[in-house]
Amino acid sequence: MKAELSNHFQSRKPSAIRMAQIKFAERKDNVKAINTAIGNVSLPMHPAMQKRMFNLKDDNSPFKEGVVKYSATSGFKEANQAVLNIIESSGFKTDNLYSQITNGGSQAMELFILGVCGGAGTENNPLLLIDAAYTNYNALAKRVGRKTISITRHLQDNGKFTLPSTEEIEESIKKNNPGAIVVIPYDNPTGHFYNHQSMLKLAKLCVKYNLWLISDEAYRELHYVDHSTVSIWGLTDKEVPGIEGRRISIETSSKVWNACGLRIGALVTDNEEFHHKAIAEHTADLCPSVIGQYIFGALAHESHEDLQIWYKKQREYYWAMLQELTKEMKEVLPGIIISSPDASIYSVVDVRNIVDENFDAAKFVEYCATQGKVNTDGEDYTLLVSPMAGFYNLKENNPGRTQMRIAYVAKPDQMKLVPKLFKELLNQYLDK
Repeated sequence: MKAELSNHFQSRKPSAIRMAQIKFAERKDNVKAINTAIGNVSLPMHPAMQKRMFNLKDDNSPFKEGVVKYSATSGFKEANQAVLNIIESSGFKTDNLYSQITNGGSQAMELFILGVCGGAGTENNPLLLIDAAYTNYNALAKRVGRKTISITRHLQDNGKFTLPSTEEIEESIKKNNPGAIVVIPYDNPTGHFYNHQSMLKLAKLCVKYNLWLISDEAYRELHYVDHSTVSIWGLTDKEVPGIEGRRISIETSSKVWNACGLRIGALVTDNEEFHHKAIAEHTADLCPSVIGQYIFGALAHESHEDLQIWYKKQREYYWAMLQELTKEMKEVLPGIIISSPDASIYSVVDVRNIVDENFDAAKFVEYCATQGKVNTDGEDYTLLVSPMAGFYNLKENNPGRTQMRIAYVAKPDQMKLVPKLFKELLNQYLDK
């Protein structure tokens, strides 16, 4: 009689954003992969962070003698000041905000789910997501036994995602009594940009139905439309009476600061009780990475002007690739739908107009990872992307069946190969 796995482990499958990478790692040939399946940024970190990383033995470093102690569970004061300085640099006040450092944005997600949803194993006060939604929300909610519900956006032929109407959102709230709504203003996976009016609409519903409003701001400042920077911290009682005290944001070093592997995130709120209880829950994890905190903490001392220069540089880098790839994809594959490049570092590609009803994006992605290859300049390449079905909380009529997410994380010369690779791999797969 052998030891048995839990039901949770038995049912667990890899995240959609990791699936292609896992499958490709099993290949035995010499094919090279351009990995756009996961948002693993390949740019250097902010210079102030690099300076600290390369000089951990300096006299000013707490690690100069080789001692690495725990920090407080809430994190170093300097690291939390860095979080607040970043928010302020985008033009928002932080006087009444509370910050705690977490092990990446993912741990911040898990903590807020525990703090705003109903009891484990129940369907009380579920988490309301706007599909297509970042896969970790469903995965982490399932891990801690909390329920999620969704309302669905639809990708139109013009590349724009439709935001569900107020009436549709309200109907879902009345039916399911969620504990919170999650919004990603600079959206992962869709590249959708929520303008201030869209944020106001969600905030008013949260006040009306006594919900928390959670804003995942991993990509704040990465927007490419003519609109000022949007944040949950731009929503105040002046415009939405009652919104203050129910706001929570997720912050991270991963994307804007090009430090995915640093695993530093933050949970920021204007509710003091939530803040203290979140730290109490976090004590089970002892503390976040202290070396990561120290490196990230350098941003506490950067001026808002210098940070704005950094944001501009980041936007220019991504916008050039987003424009070029969007244009090229439409040219090489007429009839393809690609999401409007409005924000973040992702595009959703939908092939529904050029494939039949039997097409399955997950199977195509697996083919690319395990068999597909295209010879380019004497080298064999394949392309790794994310199948989108896992970004929707739907069992039937899932639009992700024909959709894939592309992350703009490879170097520009590699990103230029993506349209050709996608086209030729798709043709290979359809011919099979």
